[in-house]
Amino acid sequence: MLLTDLMSTPSPQLLVAAAQQTLGMGKRRGPPRAVCLHLAGEVLAVARGLKPTLLYDCNSAGASELQSYLQELLGLGFLTEGLHILEIDGNSLIVRPEHVCQYLEQVLLGTIVFVDVSSSQPHPSICSLDQLQDLKSLIGEIITHLQGLQRDPPLAVSCSRLHSSDWNLCTVFGILLGYPVPYTFHLNQGDDNCLALTPLRVFTAQISWLLSQPPVLLYSFSVPESLLPALRDILNTWEKDLRARCRTQDDFADLNISSEIVTLPVVAL
Repeated sequence: MLLTDLMSTPSPQLLVAAAQQTLGMGKRRGPPRAVCLHLAGEVLAVARGLKPTLLYDCNSAGASELQSYLQELLGLGFLTEGLHILEIDGNSLIVRPEHVCQYLEQVLLGTIVFVDVSSSQPHPSICSLDQLQDLKSLIGEIITHLQGLQRDPPLAVSCSRLHSSDWNLCTVFGILLGYPVPYTFHLNQGDDNCLALTPLRVFTAQISWLLSQPPVLLYSFSVPESLLPALRDILNTWEKDLRARCRTQDDFADLNISSEIVTLPVVAL
């Protein structure tokens, strides 16, 4: 059942007002109406477990503004559980800690694989988490941090910060955003990679929410087309799991997963 079918949920106008009033404080302008509605949909998708994390990038609003925004959504009855804002290197991620911990524990069991795109190699290559021991320790550190949060009362919006001076944020964010095949590379070689002019298969997962509004973007990630046969099982498992999670809720409908091939002269990660 879509949101507009539920009489007890806030109107789109209230959702827009909540975002513009809290995320546009001071001289900062609030996000446009369409962005506000999409943001509310993404937040709801995190709350319903359809994606582990939302990386906020609508404007320069910080964690305190986001905290006010999420508290407004709770006050409107739009959210029925408290969320958490995790700051990493100046970036704000919205999470349900228990969902993220469960997801990361599965990652440690090998449910995703990585594509090494270091500039020192001629072509992208697949590697496992067992080959990335530093990353494995880092995932454990994030789990420990989230499990140690004091969230009282349960409907409060909490906030915390992780220090990340030596992290590969591209890989960390790829994991936290729920990508089944995150990119990784050697930090001592800079930010360059070997994806230039490499055909990439871009996967997009969208789901319907508000009537007469564009669907909510749940996921968008790419994998090298040449590695697609070797990654097919991982991608199929990811899709099967996402469809199963979609069936456990009734706020969203009509999940659509599509893909296209792109080739770019430069790929920024």
